[in-house]
Amino acid sequence: MRFAVMIEGQEDVTWDDWVALAEACGRLGFEALFRSDHYMSVMGAGDRASLDAWGTVCGLAAVTSSLRLGTLVSPATFRHPSVLAKNAVTADHISGGRIELGMGTGWLEAEHRAYGFAFPALGERMSRLEEQLEIVTRSFARGPFSFDGQHYAVAELAALPKPVQDPLPLVMGGAAKKRGAALAARFASEYNVVHAAPDEAAAVGRRLDAACEQAGRDPRSLRHSLMHQFVIGRDESELRARAERLAAVTGAAADVAELRRSALAGTPDEVVARLREYEAAGIERVMLQHLVHRDLEALELIAAEVVPAFA
Repeated sequence: MRFAVMIEGQEDVTWDDWVALAEACGRLGFEALFRSDHYMSVMGAGDRASLDAWGTVCGLAAVTSSLRLGTLVSPATFRHPSVLAKNAVTADHISGGRIELGMGTGWLEAEHRAYGFAFPALGERMSRLEEQLEIVTRSFARGPFSFDGQHYAVAELAALPKPVQDPLPLVMGGAAKKRGAALAARFASEYNVVHAAPDEAAAVGRRLDAACEQAGRDPRSLRHSLMHQFVIGRDESELRARAERLAAVTGAAADVAELRRSALAGTPDEVVARLREYEAAGIERVMLQHLVHRDLEALELIAAEVVPAFA
Protein backbone atom coordinates (compact mmCIF):
# COMPACT_ATOMS: atom_id res chain seq x y z
CA MET A 1 0.00 0.00 0.00
CA ARG A 2 1.19 3.49 -0.90
CA PHE A 3 0.46 6.69 0.99
CA ALA A 4 -0.55 10.19 -0.05
CA VAL A 5 -1.87 13.18 1.88
CA MET A 6 -5.12 14.88 0.87
CA ILE A 7 -5.91 18.42 2.03
CA GLU A 8 -9.28 20.18 1.90
CA GLY A 9 -7.88 23.39 0.49
CA GLN A 10 -11.12 25.33 0.84
CA GLU A 11 -10.96 25.18 4.65
CA ASP A 12 -8.66 28.20 5.05
CA VAL A 13 -5.39 26.69 3.85
CA THR A 14 -2.98 29.56 3.17
CA TRP A 15 -0.04 29.55 0.77
CA ASP A 16 2.34 29.31 3.74
CA ASP A 17 0.35 26.27 4.90
CA TRP A 18 0.71 24.65 1.47
CA VAL A 19 4.47 25.19 1.42
CA ALA A 20 4.80 23.72 4.92
CA LEU A 21 2.63 20.73 3.99
CA ALA A 22 4.59 20.06 0.80
CA GLU A 23 7.89 20.28 2.67
CA ALA A 24 6.64 17.89 5.35
CA CYS A 25 5.21 15.40 2.83
CA GLY A 26 8.45 15.36 0.84
CA ARG A 27 10.64 15.07 3.93
CA LEU A 28 8.52 12.29 5.43
CA GLY A 29 8.39 10.23 2.25
CA PHE A 30 4.72 10.48 1.31
CA GLU A 31 4.23 9.72 -2.37
CA ALA A 32 1.87 12.57 -3.20
CA LEU A 33 0.01 15.62 -1.95
CA PHE A 34 -3.52 16.06 -3.29
CA ARG A 35 -5.93 18.92 -2.77
CA SER A 36 -9.66 19.32 -3.23
CA ASP A 37 -10.96 21.66 -5.94
CA HIS A 38 -13.51 23.87 -4.19
CA TYR A 39 -13.97 27.62 -3.82
CA MET A 40 -16.08 27.55 -0.63
CA SER A 41 -16.00 25.63 2.62
CA VAL A 42 -17.83 22.32 2.31
CA MET A 43 -18.54 22.55 6.04
CA GLY A 44 -20.55 25.75 5.77
CA ALA A 45 -17.86 27.95 7.33
CA GLY A 46 -18.29 31.18 5.39
CA ASP A 47 -15.16 32.81 6.79
CA ARG A 48 -12.77 30.17 5.40
CA ALA A 49 -10.78 31.11 2.30
CA SER A 50 -9.67 28.94 -0.64
CA LEU A 51 -6.88 29.44 -3.13
CA ASP A 52 -7.50 28.12 -6.65
CA ALA A 53 -6.66 24.43 -6.91
CA TRP A 54 -4.63 24.52 -10.12
CA GLY A 55 -2.89 27.76 -9.16
CA THR A 56 -1.85 25.98 -5.97
CA VAL A 57 -0.69 22.85 -7.79
CA CYS A 58 1.39 24.90 -10.24
CA GLY A 59 2.93 26.88 -7.38
CA LEU A 60 3.82 23.73 -5.46
CA ALA A 61 5.19 22.13 -8.63
CA ALA A 62 7.74 24.96 -8.80
CA VAL A 63 8.93 24.64 -5.18
CA THR A 64 9.11 20.83 -4.86
CA SER A 65 11.35 18.30 -6.57
CA SER A 66 9.99 14.79 -6.06
CA LEU A 67 6.51 14.98 -4.51
CA ARG A 68 3.63 14.08 -6.81
CA LEU A 69 0.77 16.59 -6.87
CA GLY A 70 -2.82 16.65 -8.02
CA THR A 71 -6.50 17.40 -7.54
CA LEU A 72 -9.04 15.12 -5.94
CA VAL A 73 -11.14 16.06 -7.85
CA SER A 74 -11.66 18.92 -10.33
CA PRO A 75 -15.36 19.44 -11.12
CA ALA A 76 -16.53 19.33 -14.72
CA THR A 77 -18.69 22.34 -13.89
CA PHE A 78 -15.81 24.74 -13.13
CA ARG A 79 -13.76 24.82 -16.33
CA HIS A 80 -13.94 24.14 -20.03
CA PRO A 81 -12.15 20.82 -20.69
CA SER A 82 -9.55 22.55 -22.85
CA VAL A 83 -8.73 24.87 -19.95
CA LEU A 84 -8.55 21.97 -17.49
CA ALA A 85 -6.27 19.99 -19.82
CA LYS A 86 -4.02 23.02 -20.27
CA ASN A 87 -3.84 23.55 -16.51
CA ALA A 88 -2.78 19.95 -15.95
CA VAL A 89 -0.21 19.98 -18.75
CA THR A 90 1.25 23.26 -17.51
CA ALA A 91 1.63 21.86 -14.00
CA ASP A 92 3.12 18.67 -15.42
CA HIS A 93 5.80 20.67 -17.25
CA ILE A 94 6.57 22.86 -14.24
CA SER A 95 6.94 19.75 -12.08
CA GLY A 96 8.92 17.69 -14.58
CA GLY A 97 6.19 15.06 -14.78
CA ARG A 98 4.70 14.75 -11.28
CA ILE A 99 1.02 15.64 -11.80
CA GLU A 100 -2.16 13.58 -11.42
CA LEU A 101 -5.50 14.90 -12.63
CA GLY A 102 -8.61 14.00 -10.68
CA MET A 103 -11.94 14.63 -12.43
CA GLY A 104 -15.53 14.50 -11.20
CA THR A 105 -19.02 15.94 -11.67
CA GLY A 106 -19.01 18.64 -8.97
CA TRP A 107 -21.51 18.48 -6.12
CA LEU A 108 -21.57 21.56 -3.85
CA GLU A 109 -24.50 23.58 -5.18
CA ALA A 110 -23.87 26.58 -2.90
CA GLU A 111 -20.45 27.37 -4.39
CA HIS A 112 -21.81 27.04 -7.91
CA ARG A 113 -24.56 29.52 -7.12
CA ALA A 114 -22.19 31.94 -5.35
CA TYR A 115 -19.53 31.91 -8.09
CA GLY A 116 -21.93 31.83 -11.02
CA PHE A 117 -21.28 28.28 -12.26
CA ALA A 118 -24.18 26.37 -13.77
CA PHE A 119 -25.31 23.44 -11.63
CA PRO A 120 -27.49 21.15 -13.75
CA ALA A 121 -29.01 17.88 -12.57
CA LEU A 122 -26.67 14.97 -11.91
CA GLY A 123 -27.49 13.24 -15.20
CA GLU A 124 -26.35 16.28 -17.16
CA ARG A 125 -23.27 16.70 -14.97
CA MET A 126 -22.34 13.11 -15.75
CA SER A 127 -22.79 13.80 -19.46
CA ARG A 128 -20.58 16.85 -19.18
CA LEU A 129 -17.96 14.81 -17.33
CA GLU A 130 -18.00 12.14 -20.03
CA GLU A 131 -17.38 14.74 -22.75
CA GLN A 132 -14.68 16.39 -20.65
CA LEU A 133 -12.91 13.06 -20.16
CA GLU A 134 -12.98 12.52 -23.93
CA ILE A 135 -11.57 15.96 -24.73
CA VAL A 136 -8.95 15.98 -21.97
CA THR A 137 -7.57 12.54 -22.78
CA ARG A 138 -7.50 13.26 -26.50
CA SER A 139 -5.80 16.61 -25.82
CA PHE A 140 -3.01 14.68 -24.09
CA ALA A 141 -2.61 12.28 -27.03
CA ARG A 142 -0.64 12.83 -30.22
CA GLY A 143 -2.18 14.45 -33.26
CA PRO A 144 -5.08 16.84 -33.88
CA PHE A 145 -8.66 15.81 -33.23
CA SER A 146 -12.18 17.19 -33.48
CA PHE A 147 -15.08 16.57 -31.15
CA ASP A 148 -18.67 17.73 -31.43
CA GLY A 149 -20.70 16.82 -28.38
CA GLN A 150 -23.85 18.00 -26.70
CA HIS A 151 -21.97 20.29 -24.32
CA TYR A 152 -18.50 20.90 -25.85
CA ALA A 153 -16.94 21.06 -29.29
CA VAL A 154 -13.36 21.44 -30.49
CA ALA A 155 -12.16 21.59 -34.09
CA GLU A 156 -8.85 20.17 -35.35
CA LEU A 157 -7.32 20.70 -31.92
CA ALA A 158 -3.62 19.94 -31.71
CA ALA A 159 -3.05 20.88 -28.07
CA LEU A 160 0.65 21.56 -27.48
CA PRO A 161 2.72 20.88 -25.55
CA LYS A 162 1.83 17.36 -24.56
CA PRO A 163 2.29 16.25 -20.95
CA VAL A 164 5.72 15.19 -19.78
CA GLN A 165 4.13 11.93 -18.61
CA ASP A 166 2.73 9.54 -21.16
CA PRO A 167 0.09 9.06 -20.04
CA LEU A 168 -0.60 11.71 -17.43
CA PRO A 169 -2.48 9.77 -14.71
CA LEU A 170 -6.21 10.46 -14.56
CA VAL A 171 -8.06 9.72 -11.32
CA MET A 172 -11.81 9.33 -10.98
CA GLY A 173 -13.77 8.64 -7.82
CA GLY A 174 -17.11 7.93 -6.24
CA ALA A 175 -19.20 4.82 -5.60
CA ALA A 176 -18.53 3.17 -9.00
CA LYS A 177 -22.16 2.95 -9.98
CA LYS A 178 -22.86 1.65 -13.47
CA ARG A 179 -22.17 4.81 -15.47
CA GLY A 180 -19.22 5.96 -13.37
CA ALA A 181 -17.60 2.53 -13.44
CA ALA A 182 -17.96 2.39 -17.22
CA LEU A 183 -16.31 5.80 -17.59
CA ALA A 184 -13.48 4.75 -15.28
CA ALA A 185 -12.92 1.63 -17.36
CA ARG A 186 -12.63 3.82 -20.48
CA PHE A 187 -10.57 6.71 -19.18
CA ALA A 188 -9.09 6.39 -15.67
CA SER A 189 -5.77 5.08 -14.45
CA GLU A 190 -7.05 5.03 -10.86
CA TYR A 191 -10.41 4.95 -9.12
CA ASN A 192 -10.75 6.49 -5.66
CA VAL A 193 -13.47 5.50 -3.23
CA VAL A 194 -14.29 8.01 -0.48
CA HIS A 195 -14.97 7.26 3.20
CA ALA A 196 -15.97 3.68 2.47
CA ALA A 197 -15.81 0.76 4.88
CA PRO A 198 -13.57 -2.16 3.78
CA ASP A 199 -16.51 -4.26 2.57
CA GLU A 200 -17.83 -1.29 0.57
CA ALA A 201 -14.39 -0.74 -0.96
CA ALA A 202 -14.25 -4.40 -1.94
CA ALA A 203 -17.68 -4.16 -3.57
CA VAL A 204 -16.58 -1.09 -5.53
CA GLY A 205 -13.53 -3.03 -6.67
CA ARG A 206 -15.69 -5.87 -7.97
CA ARG A 207 -17.87 -3.43 -9.92
CA LEU A 208 -14.78 -1.80 -11.42
CA ASP A 209 -13.31 -5.17 -12.39
CA ALA A 210 -16.58 -6.11 -14.10
CA ALA A 211 -16.68 -2.77 -15.96
CA CYS A 212 -13.11 -3.24 -17.16
CA GLU A 213 -13.84 -6.76 -18.37
CA GLN A 214 -16.91 -5.53 -20.22
CA ALA A 215 -14.80 -2.81 -21.87
CA GLY A 216 -12.10 -5.30 -22.86
CA ARG A 217 -9.58 -3.85 -20.40
CA ASP A 218 -7.35 -5.77 -18.02
CA PRO A 219 -8.86 -4.99 -14.57
CA ARG A 220 -5.36 -5.01 -13.06
CA SER A 221 -4.52 -1.89 -15.06
CA LEU A 222 -7.02 0.22 -13.06
CA ARG A 223 -5.63 1.02 -9.60
CA HIS A 224 -7.97 1.14 -6.61
CA SER A 225 -7.46 3.78 -3.91
CA LEU A 226 -9.20 5.17 -0.84
CA MET A 227 -9.57 8.71 0.48
CA HIS A 228 -10.35 8.62 4.19
CA GLN A 229 -10.23 10.85 7.23
CA PHE A 230 -7.64 9.95 9.85
CA VAL A 231 -7.02 10.76 13.50
CA ILE A 232 -4.01 9.26 15.25
CA GLY A 233 -2.45 9.43 18.68
CA ARG A 234 0.34 7.60 20.50
CA ASP A 235 -2.05 7.04 23.39
CA GLU A 236 -5.64 7.78 24.37
CA SER A 237 -4.81 11.24 25.69
CA GLU A 238 -3.14 12.33 22.44
CA LEU A 239 -5.90 10.73 20.38
CA ARG A 240 -8.59 12.57 22.35
CA ALA A 241 -6.75 15.88 21.94
CA ARG A 242 -6.59 15.41 18.17
CA ALA A 243 -10.25 14.43 18.07
CA GLU A 244 -11.10 17.70 19.81
CA ARG A 245 -9.04 19.69 17.31
CA LEU A 246 -10.81 17.87 14.48
CA ALA A 247 -14.20 18.67 16.01
CA ALA A 248 -13.30 22.36 15.99
CA VAL A 249 -12.80 22.10 12.21
CA THR A 250 -15.81 19.97 11.31
CA GLY A 251 -18.32 21.10 13.91
CA ALA A 252 -19.01 17.46 14.82
CA ALA A 253 -18.71 16.01 18.30
CA ALA A 254 -15.29 14.87 19.50
CA ASP A 255 -16.41 11.24 19.72
CA VAL A 256 -13.35 8.99 19.71
CA ALA A 257 -15.42 5.80 19.67
CA GLU A 258 -17.35 6.95 16.60
CA LEU A 259 -14.13 7.99 14.86
CA ARG A 260 -12.73 4.51 15.45
CA ARG A 261 -15.79 3.10 13.68
CA SER A 262 -16.04 5.57 10.81
CA ALA A 263 -12.49 6.76 10.11
CA LEU A 264 -8.85 5.67 10.27
CA ALA A 265 -8.61 6.45 13.96
CA GLY A 266 -6.69 5.17 16.94
CA THR A 267 -3.14 4.39 17.94
CA PRO A 268 -0.62 3.54 15.20
CA ASP A 269 -1.23 -0.17 15.73
CA GLU A 270 -4.98 0.31 15.38
CA VAL A 271 -4.58 2.36 12.19
CA VAL A 272 -2.27 -0.30 10.72
CA ALA A 273 -4.81 -3.02 11.54
CA ARG A 274 -7.61 -1.06 9.88
CA LEU A 275 -5.49 -0.42 6.80
CA ARG A 276 -4.78 -4.15 6.57
CA GLU A 277 -8.52 -4.63 6.09
CA TYR A 278 -8.46 -2.17 3.20
CA GLU A 279 -5.39 -3.85 1.75
CA ALA A 280 -7.28 -7.14 1.78
CA ALA A 281 -10.17 -5.36 0.04
CA GLY A 282 -7.89 -4.43 -2.86
CA ILE A 283 -6.94 -0.87 -1.94
CA GLU A 284 -3.49 -0.07 -3.33
CA ARG A 285 -3.11 3.56 -2.22
CA VAL A 286 -4.64 5.60 0.59
CA MET A 287 -5.11 9.38 0.48
CA LEU A 288 -5.08 10.47 4.12
CA GLN A 289 -7.61 13.28 4.49
CA HIS A 290 -5.86 15.65 6.90
CA LEU A 291 -8.49 18.10 8.08
CA VAL A 292 -6.39 19.65 10.87
CA HIS A 293 -3.90 20.67 8.23
CA ARG A 294 -1.49 22.59 10.45
CA ASP A 295 -0.87 19.52 12.62
CA LEU A 296 2.30 18.30 10.93
CA GLU A 297 3.15 16.13 13.94
CA ALA A 298 0.26 13.83 12.99
CA LEU A 299 1.89 13.28 9.59
CA GLU A 300 5.21 12.58 11.30
CA LEU A 301 3.56 9.92 13.45
CA ILE A 302 1.93 8.26 10.42
CA ALA A 303 5.25 8.29 8.55
CA ALA A 304 7.18 6.89 11.49
CA GLU A 305 4.83 4.20 12.77
CA VAL A 306 2.22 3.36 10.10
CA VAL A 307 3.85 3.63 6.68
CA PRO A 308 6.80 1.32 7.53
CA ALA A 309 4.36 -1.52 8.26
CA PHE A 310 3.48 -1.54 4.53
CA ALA A 311 6.99 -1.16 3.13
